[in-house]
Amino acid sequence: MAAPVLSADHAASKSAAAESRQALEAIAPADAPLAGFAGTRRVPPPVNEPVKSYAPGSPEKLALKARLASMAKERVDIPIVIGGREIRTGDTAQSVMPHDHAHVLADWHKATPAHVQQAIEAAKRAGADWANWAWEDRAAVFLRAAELLTTTWRSTINAATMLNQSKTVYQAEIDSACELIDFWRFNPAYAQELYQEQPLSNNTMWNQLDYRPLEGFVYAVTPFNFTSIAGNLPTAPALMGNTVVWKPAASAMLSAHYLMQLLREAGLPPGVINLVPGDPAQVSQVALSHRDLAGVHFTGSTAVFNGMWKTIGAQMGSYANYPRIVGETGGKDFIVAHPSADPQALAVAIARGGFEYQGQKCSAASRIYVPRSMWNDVRDRTVGMIDEMKVGDVTDFRNFMGAVIDKKAFDKISSYVADAKQNARIVTGGKVEGKDGYFVHPTLVETEDPRYRLLCEEIFGPVVTVHVYDDARWTETLQVIDTTTAYALTGAVFANDRRAVREAQMALRDAAGNFYVNDKPTGAVVGQQPFGGARGSGTNDKAGSKLNLVRWINARSIKETFSPPLDYKYPFMAEK
Repeated sequence: MAAPVLSADHAASKSAAAESRQALEAIAPADAPLAGFAGTRRVPPPVNEPVKSYAPGSPEKLALKARLASMAKERVDIPIVIGGREIRTGDTAQSVMPHDHAHVLADWHKATPAHVQQAIEAAKRAGADWANWAWEDRAAVFLRAAELLTTTWRSTINAATMLNQSKTVYQAEIDSACELIDFWRFNPAYAQELYQEQPLSNNTMWNQLDYRPLEGFVYAVTPFNFTSIAGNLPTAPALMGNTVVWKPAASAMLSAHYLMQLLREAGLPPGVINLVPGDPAQVSQVALSHRDLAGVHFTGSTAVFNGMWKTIGAQMGSYANYPRIVGETGGKDFIVAHPSADPQALAVAIARGGFEYQGQKCSAASRIYVPRSMWNDVRDRTVGMIDEMKVGDVTDFRNFMGAVIDKKAFDKISSYVADAKQNARIVTGGKVEGKDGYFVHPTLVETEDPRYRLLCEEIFGPVVTVHVYDDARWTETLQVIDTTTAYALTGAVFANDRRAVREAQMALRDAAGNFYVNDKPTGAVVGQQPFGGARGSGTNDKAGSKLNLVRWINARSIKETFSPPLDYKYPFMAEK
C-alpha cells in the first residue's frame, strides 16, 4: 500500500508538532504522567440498568441458556492475580455447584502469606501512578466495565453467579448484572460531586481541597451472596485512587475470577486490584498486620468483622495511619404489620423477602410480627405461596429457589429447623435434603415467645419465624422489635394507618439502616436506597452513595495567598 501524500501545510504542521514535542520532553520526560485536560469534564448522567425479563424466546434467555450449558462443561483453572501476573501455586480448592455439589466448576489456587505480601507490594507500586491519574480517567475504566457488563459480559457473569452461587436467573440478573452496573455508573457520578465540593475563597486567597487517596493499600474482603458486592468493594476505593488487595469468598470464586478478567479488559492497570484467594485467617493476618494498611472494605459476618476490628485495635501503634474500617455485617431483619395492613401485600413481602435467594441476603426478612386479628388470613395466603415454590437446579427457570451455599450453611440451617420442630411450630416446610444438593425448603415457623432464638439469631437461610401479637400491644411490640437483636440492618412496616407508620418509623428509628413502608426489606437499588445498617450490622457507610466514597479519600487543604504580608507587626501594636 502506497504511503499517503502529505500536503506542504500538513508537512510543516507535523514538523512544528515534532519540535514542540521535543521541547516539551526537554522539560518533562516522555514517560512522565500526562497533564490534565483543559476544561471541566463530566461523566455521563447515571441511570439504573433495566432488569431483563428472560421471558421464553427472548434474546437474553437464549444467550444465557447457551452460556450456562457451555460453562457447566468447563473446569476453569483460577489463578491468583498479583500486579497483573497470574500465579498458580498448585495448592488448589474446588468451586462446585451448590445444587449439584458433586459437579466441580473450577479449581482455584490458594495464596500463601508470601503472596499476600507480594500483593501489598504490587499495590504500592501501582499506587504511585494510579493515584496521580486524573479522576476522570479512573472513572472511565469503571464506566467501560459497566458497559462491558451490560453487553458482552452479561451472560458470563450471570451464569457464573447462577452456577457457583445457586442464584435463580432473576436473582442473578438483579445482582451480578444490574446492581453491579449501577455501582460502576453511579460511583463515578458521586465522585464527581465530591470532587466539585470546594471551600470558600476571596480576592486575597484561593482555598482548595485536594482529595487524595488513602496512604497505603485497602484490604477488600467480599462475601459469597452478592456478586455486585464482590465487584463494588474493591472498585469503590480504586475509583478514588486507592490500590487494593482483594480476598473474595471461597464459595464465589468463579464469579470473582470473571470479574477480574472483565476489569482487566476494561483497562484497569496491573496492580490496582490484586486477587488473593486463600485461607481467610492467613490472608488477613498478613494484610491486617502490615504497617501500610490504609483501610478495610468488608462485607460478611459480624463475628469476623469484630475479630478484624479487634486485631486492628491491638496494633494501632504499628500503622503508618489510622486505618479506615468500613463494614456491612449481619442482620435479623423484621417485618411488622399493623392491624390496618393489606394482608395480601404483607404475605407477598414475607414470601419474597424471606425466601428469595434461599434467605441468604443480609437484608432478608427473618422475623415477622403480625396482629392476631389478621394472622389466620395472612398465614393462609403465605402458606399458599410457599407451597407453590419449586426448589432445585437454578438452570431450570421454573424454580423459585436453589440450594444454600455449602455444607456448613446447610448444617447450620438444618439445626435451626430441628430446633423449631422441638420448641416452636412449623407452619409449613421444614424439609432438608443434602444428598445431591444443599437444599433447604422454605420454612415458616410460629412461636409465642417473642425472645425465642429463631427471632433473635441470624440464620442466613430460608427460615422465617412469626410472632403473633395481640392487637392492643402494637406499641409494646415495636419496643420488643427494637430490643430483640443486636442487629440493625433492614426492616419494614405494613400499615394503611399513617399514624401507625409514623409511630413505627420513630420507635424503630435506630433498628434499621434501611427502612421500608409497605414493601419487603430487600432489594435496595443503587442511587435510590443507599444500603447499610448500624449496631451489629456494620458501620452504615451506605454503599451506593457518596457517603461510602468519602471513606476512601484523605483530604488536604491548600491555601494560596496572592499578596502575603511583608511586616510581622499588627495594627494593634501601634502607639496611641
